Amino acid sequence: MIKRTFFNFFFFLGIIFICLIFLPSFFLPRKIVLFGGKLMGHWCKICLKIFLSTQIIVKGKENIISNKKFFIACSHQSMFETFFLQTIFKSPVFILKKELLKIPVFGWYLKKIGSISIDRNKINKENLNFSDKINKIVKNTNRPIIIFPQATRAEPSDRTPFKKGAARIYENLNIFCQPVAINSGFVWPKKGKMKSNKKIIISILDPIEPGKEKMEFLKLLENSIYTELDKIN
Repeated sequence: MIKRTFFNFFFFLGIIFICLIFLPSFFLPRKIVLFGGKLMGHWCKICLKIFLSTQIIVKGKENIISNKKFFIACSHQSMFETFFLQTIFKSPVFILKKELLKIPVFGWYLKKIGSISIDRNKINKENLNFSDKINKIVKNTNRPIIIFPQATRAEPSDRTPFKKGAARIYENLNIFCQPVAINSGFVWPKKGKMKSNKKIIISILDPIEPGKEKMEFLKLLENSIYTELDKIN
């Protein structure tokens, strides 16, 4: 109980501090703010290690796609991956729910780094332009987009079929997909108490090449990530 309390206090205090320190960067080039995001990822690792004795293991770094455009499809069990993936991949672009942009200061940061928001369960002009925003980023930058095919944080044992939106993005972009499996829910669950003395394993899996039929891709992605989660859970 005391460890979890200390973790929450120092982790969120650090995130607030980084946000405040980097406020002037909102008037500077985007790469300055992106550096602040990388610091948040490292701060997350430090707090987990100090207060919860969490060991973080990254497997499959050799599978990281280089010299090609790609997007990342990652399992989603906790807040951990939204912070820590910024330390593995270069300047990733997050697709996230619109409500997060309303958080004071932190929401401004998400806008500044170019995050793409979507108003879930609604059809509006902003959502209809969703694909255009993604295509523009892929065309004009080398930043990988991160999607969470489960659409929301899931329990470690959850094997709900992936959302079809992941297949539409794959078909629309026609670029490589980098699957990633993370078992962070055993340490930092969506609901319930955080746990200490555990391992968080990030598995970077074999890339999926473009050109497959979209539902074939979706099933391949789902099997790849869930099979790996069964191994590392």
